[in-house]
Amino acid sequence: MAMSCSRLLRRIIITKETVGVVGRRSFAMAGGKAKKGPKGGSAADAPKASTLSKEVKSTTVVGANILKDGTDPKIMADSDYPDWLWHLIDKRPPLSELRRKNVETLPYEDLRRFVKLDNRARIKENNSIKAKN
Repeated sequence: MAMSCSRLLRRIIITKETVGVVGRRSFAMAGGKAKKGPKGGSAADAPKASTLSKEVKSTTVVGANILKDGTDPKIMADSDYPDWLWHLIDKRPPLSELRRKNVETLPYEDLRRFVKLDNRARIKENNSIKAKN
């Protein structure tokens, strides 16, 4: 009994060691030389405080520019944006809530959502049944 336990322990230790060796990654340093200095990083590596004024931050969308030569877009008044934009953050009912309602009385948008979510659920169910076989 003691012999089989010691063999089992050796196998576990060997397996852990090989996983440790195989599972390690090393990354090449830029330039091929390691940095010299204190561990953990220095004050020069820390992110710098924003140099933008509060006025600029409140009138522009900082970081939204994707063009090389472009500038950040200015924030406009709410009336300058299209109406549909404000409805993007509205909560839409989940499939379980739509199933509880009468399908014939649902508005068109909710009916469309119900059909889409119901089809998706049926496809997932069929796929899981096929995967089990």
